[in-house]
Amino acid sequence: MSLLHDDAIEVLSSWTAPTPEEEALRAEFLEHLRTHDDAMLRECVPGHLTATTAVLSHDGSKVLLTLHPKAKMWLPMGGHCEISDTSLAAAALREAWEESGISGLELLPGPLAVDKHVVWCHPPHSWHLDVEYAAVAPAGAEAVMSEESLDLRWFPVDEIPELSDEATRRLAARGQAALGSGSRMLG
Repeated sequence: MSLLHDDAIEVLSSWTAPTPEEEALRAEFLEHLRTHDDAMLRECVPGHLTATTAVLSHDGSKVLLTLHPKAKMWLPMGGHCEISDTSLAAAALREAWEESGISGLELLPGPLAVDKHVVWCHPPHSWHLDVEYAAVAPAGAEAVMSEESLDLRWFPVDEIPELSDEATRRLAARGQAALGSGSRMLG
């Protein structure tokens, strides 16, 4: 787990946040990593780092969203890091594959965003300190719904349903922009 912890520090230390709000979150995430050896694990009670991935269609026109059973909202793929994950990027790609069922996803360079939200991993609540990426699906890819979803659908990036959130819209738009710039990384 120390590899993943070290990777998170390196990734967040070298990432340039695009907004003042995200810069404040980046600094908060780094402080959390410095003060919690278990910051990458769901067992970290005050909060833990998580990895999210907006899965884009091959041409970037659509984003695959899951109807999350607890949040009851359309959200990108994502979740907790696992002991077997060696990097945040690897965790993001694993979560995307597990929840979309799509093989051959190609991760775009990232992270593209950070977000912090209340969750109920440790009642009454704790925090997900979310590091967000985007991945591109191969042409003709068909999603397969996992047990972690109530529904799974492709939406045009500029028509994400109201039953979603601004973090999802922001990540999808940033992923689309990154894809449009020709950025790719090995997944």
